[in-house]
Amino acid sequence: MNQPEAVKLAGNDMNGGAGIAVESHSIDYIPESERHARLGSQGPFWFLGNFHFFTISIGFVGPGMGLSAGWTTLAGALGIMFGTIFMAFHGSQGPEMGLPQMIQSRAQFGYRGVILALFATLFVFVGFNVVNVSLIVDGLKHVFGIDATLSAAVAILAGALLSIYGHDLMHKAFKWALIATLPLYALVTLALMFGAGHPAQVTPAAADVTHSGFSWIAFATQFAIGASYNISYAPYVSDYSRYLPKHTSRRKLITAIFLGASLSGTWMIGLGAWLAQQLKAEDALVALNQVGASMLPGFGHVLVMVSVAGFLPIIALNTYSAMLTLLTGVDSVRKITPTRGARIASIVAISAVVLFCVLAIKGNGIAMLNTFLVLMLYFLVPWTAVNLVDYFFVRKGRYAIPHFFTPRGIYGAWQMRGIAAYVVGFGAMIPFFFVYDAQAQKEVFVGYFAHLLGGVDIAWLVGLIVSGGVYWLLSRSLDLHAEEKLIRNMKEGDFVAIAQRVHSEK
Repeated sequence: MNQPEAVKLAGNDMNGGAGIAVESHSIDYIPESERHARLGSQGPFWFLGNFHFFTISIGFVGPGMGLSAGWTTLAGALGIMFGTIFMAFHGSQGPEMGLPQMIQSRAQFGYRGVILALFATLFVFVGFNVVNVSLIVDGLKHVFGIDATLSAAVAILAGALLSIYGHDLMHKAFKWALIATLPLYALVTLALMFGAGHPAQVTPAAADVTHSGFSWIAFATQFAIGASYNISYAPYVSDYSRYLPKHTSRRKLITAIFLGASLSGTWMIGLGAWLAQQLKAEDALVALNQVGASMLPGFGHVLVMVSVAGFLPIIALNTYSAMLTLLTGVDSVRKITPTRGARIASIVAISAVVLFCVLAIKGNGIAMLNTFLVLMLYFLVPWTAVNLVDYFFVRKGRYAIPHFFTPRGIYGAWQMRGIAAYVVGFGAMIPFFFVYDAQAQKEVFVGYFAHLLGGVDIAWLVGLIVSGGVYWLLSRSLDLHAEEKLIRNMKEGDFVAIAQRVHSEK
């Protein structure tokens, strides 16, 4: 079998015992001989995915809208668990297909048509890192007085280096970060239960905020933000499960991802809600510094530095998947060879854009977080509905992988079923949109039905039902028997060799 050079190189540097080197693979297929990852790593990996001060900040949203800590925790937990269902099912696609998530979407949208979904997901990845770094910059400035440009550049550079080395080093970094942060956050949680912290640093603006009530608008907003937070992992969760053996138990993998992501997300949102209600916190790092300082002199600064260091792999996570998305988009327009150089150039370009946006967009990080997560949910819901309906109900996990790499394959250049389902679903959501600018404390956009519902946002539910339903109806005309016959005649070697051949013939 004449494998591409990238595959040959990967066999030397991506095995478990040969040390850490720059990953060779990007948007190409991972042969079974190179599936060295372990199922046991997925739960801790996605536990850390939500186990950081960014998720704590999500717990500030409800109290900022007048929701009590208890109601905020409940709404956040329900939202997190709802979003994790989609995330976990997407993650189960990685071992079966051995491909990045957005390459898989060519089956629903077409070789070139997938660009529609890529724009949405690239917005999510880049936007997430803009908010991520903004929260770091705000926190370090308030706690240590560190220059915004310096802290932003260092955080983005660290994330870029991790993402350049790729899959294996990122998994190791997540494990190290979890080991460092788990005991500290457990200690903070216990300390808060026993009354640690002191609201002496409350600002007048913060003191005016009501933290003890209930409203359906605030509850629905907190639920939607929690749901969107973990649905946001859907476009890239299989990027980090694609090195698992092909016959990994789907049930066990879904369970591991669900438990890891939902448990940590619920914990951190609850912690954030408590900090907002009891300490009137408006910045997660400032709040952690305050609690730590009340426990032991200097301990607050330790908490902040470890929290920031433990968060850097999350920046790498978004940068890495943004790279895969960007390369997929470029490859959908003009043939590229997925080399290390292409990976590195993409990561450098993405990091530069993030740095520019962080320095150019001034504003409160928590307010940005609220608005961004709601917008992100609107863009991702139609895509996740189409992708999951196709994978679990239409094609049932059966795909001709080499045909993802050519516009002349069975999936074609444009798949109007997926495109139409996305557009119709997104359009159906618009009358239900409720976009609120927390920084300016004003409504940005309220759809007709959102107004009738008193500001309760159910656009995400409408998008899921409409996009998924439309795609299922349109897919009834697919010739699945012909696809199945083609797939049955393929062997493992064909997946690499044929993919390389059709890739070079585009």
